[in-house]
Amino acid sequence: MAAGATPHFQNSMGVAKIEIGAKEFMCIGAKPPHDHPHVFLDMGAAGEMVCPYCSTLYVYNKNLAADAAQPVEAAWHDEAT
Repeated sequence: MAAGATPHFQNSMGVAKIEIGAKEFMCIGAKPPHDHPHVFLDMGAAGEMVCPYCSTLYVYNKNLAADAAQPVEAAWHDEAT
């Protein structure tokens, strides 16, 4: 991930599982202003990880782009940047 920005994901939808295309990412919880502290998470060799703040289960999907998610709306792109 050193070549670009760390992808951010959110779970305002309240789904149990989000598939993502990155193993290193930031979870922001819900969309601002209801977000939790933005935490950097690294799955390492594992294929899934639970956010320690919001308990969202993130599952790595090698078929997705690094900043993409399933459901699609879970990928967070700050409008200010």
